[in-house]
Parts: sequence; structure tokens; C-alpha cells
Amino acid sequence: MNSHSKIYYTKPSITQLEISYVMDAAQYGWGDKCYEYINRFECLFKQYLNVKYAIATSSCTGAMHMGLKALGIGPGDEVILADTNWIATAAPIVHLGAKPVFVDIMKTTWCLDPDQVELAITKRTKAIIAVHLYGNLCEMDRLLAIGKQYGIPIVEDAAEAIGSIFHGFRAGSLGTFGVFSFHGTKTVTTGEGGMFVTNDQDLYELVLTLSNHGRKKGEQKQFWSERVGFKYKMSNVQAAIGCAQMERVDELVSRKQEILKNYKKYFSDEDRVYLNPEYEGIVNGSWMPNIVFDPILKISRDRVKAAFTDANIDGRVFFYPLSSLPCFGNRPQNFWALDISQRSINLPSYHDMSDQDQERVVELVKNIIKLYDK
Repeated sequence: MNSHSKIYYTKPSITQLEISYVMDAAQYGWGDKCYEYINRFECLFKQYLNVKYAIATSSCTGAMHMGLKALGIGPGDEVILADTNWIATAAPIVHLGAKPVFVDIMKTTWCLDPDQVELAITKRTKAIIAVHLYGNLCEMDRLLAIGKQYGIPIVEDAAEAIGSIFHGFRAGSLGTFGVFSFHGTKTVTTGEGGMFVTNDQDLYELVLTLSNHGRKKGEQKQFWSERVGFKYKMSNVQAAIGCAQMERVDELVSRKQEILKNYKKYFSDEDRVYLNPEYEGIVNGSWMPNIVFDPILKISRDRVKAAFTDANIDGRVFFYPLSSLPCFGNRPQNFWALDISQRSINLPSYHDMSDQDQERVVELVKNIIKLYDK
């Protein structure tokens, strides 16, 4: 049995501030105060993003589901997104009866390839979802231009990209709407939860109605729904955690960026691997450091994952192409989505990670490289 203590790939940072807010919400956040922390959390978040509207939700998936529904997406429609994704981005499309169209990623950013997007557009295309993978940013200028040219909404899945900035604009604030995740693995967490954001008042009001069983804000009749909606509301107790996290957001993001920077420094002498990119005008929120091995090393994802397990270190695999899952059709033409996923792994990264633990991860990776460099 490995004698080293376990290194987790991610853990939340919970301080006395979060605990005090949760205790207050649990003890006093009822009756007239049942939305107090929710309203405050939404306000803090929209201020951070510099957007007009924000709706706290029970999950990022729920926020996406309502947003796509509000855009009128339904049976017979198509939605374009990158093949490299977690299924949560595609599931709402399927639930609405529409078809997800998976296109390849860019070799450099691992995000949606705008050239492939344009080739995939048909008369049935009703939205394009730009997923900012691991904190890396899609080429939003090109995608927004494509959206404008064809009259197609650009949706930002910024679940993993809090703290990422595209030429002065925060991830999630550029598209028709944006969604965020506050799962326990994320930089900012509420345990479970999400956020819908937009600058479109009509879209906001429709999603707000959908989020509360179709009951419109300001409706005087009790239990009166004007349409069939959803139950995707966040609890006041969850929002209390979120308020404390947003008061610490700069600290939380900064620590993530520091860890990625350290990884890059440790591997600066190794030209056969590369990590999350950051280009001029781009700030990477650095949610999840990911290392990609050069094909020349012939290092496989599964063997690396096994080595991490043997060393008592959590390693998280790069997302499988969604088209490779049994519930979707195969897309062998999406070369980079398939190729990179087979020679890459996510590295541990959490707020309280020690230098010694990070060095232990680096030593393991370098030993794996030595093993294959023969």
C-alpha cells in the first residue's frame, strides 16, 4: 500500500466566513428572508461579470436547459458544440428534442474550432455553444462574428471558466447568455448549483419565469402559472455559501492561476508536454490544469491514470469525445477531440494544495516521461 497521503484532484476552499453565512441562513433565512442570500448572491455575481441580469439555479445544466428553452429550441433544431465536452452541455439539447452537432476542437486551446463550426451550420442550426474548457477560452471574436453573419445565438458554457477574461470581458458575459457551475469541484462552489447570466431583458424575464414553474414575477394570483416551467431554483443555504465565495473570488481565482503557473514552471524544461494555453489579451482562470503529452512519447491516458492511482494521487482524464459515447453517433472526423483525449490527463489543483504535494505530482509525471523516453 502506498504510504503517501492521498492528493485529491480538487477540493473546495471553505473558511469560517462560509460557515458563518450558512449558519445564519439555516437559522434565520426563512419566511420573509428565504430569498435574502439568493438575491445577494445574484447581485454579487452580476457585478463581478459586469452583466445586467443573473439567476441562481440548482445546477449549470438547469441554467443551460432553461436558456435553450427560452431561445425556442425544440424538435428538429440543431445546436453546434465541441465534441470535447462533459455530457451536461449536450443533455439539455437532447431533452428539448433537438440534435447536438459535435465538431472538432482546436489543437491549441482544446475548445471549439470556429472553422468547423461554420462548416457545420445548416438551416436547422439554432444555437452555437462555446464551452470554455478547463478555463481555456474559445475564440469568441470569431464565433460572435459567425453568429452575427448567420443570425445564430452564441451561448457561453462558462461552467469551468470563472476568472477567465477575453480581451477585457469576463467569460460568460459576451454571448446571448452564459451559464456557470458551482459544483463542489469548481473554483467557486455552493456544493451544487449554477448561474444563468445575460444582458437581454426579455430573455432574462422568460428564464426567470421558467425557473419558478412558469410563475411570472409580480403575478398577484397565488400558485398561478402562465406556462409549464421548471424547478431549477437554488436554495438560500447554498446561496449563503456562494456569497462568501464571491467575497473571496479574487483570492480563489488567483490561487488557481498560481498553481497552473507553478506547473508550467516545473515543466518549462520539457518540450514534449504542454499545458493550458494563455495568449495575448487572454486571462486563463486556470480551473483545471491539464497536461498533454507529445505523441512521440507514446504515453497513453489509461497507463498514466493507473500510475497516478498507484501513487495515491487523483488524476482526472481529459474528456472523452461525446461522439464516442454509446448514446451518440460516432464522429471519426473529429481528429483532435479523439487524439488529445488519449494522451492527456488533468492534474490536481486546489486552493490549499501544498508546494510539496505539487512537487510530488510533478515528480510522478517526469518519472512517467522517463519511463517512456527510451
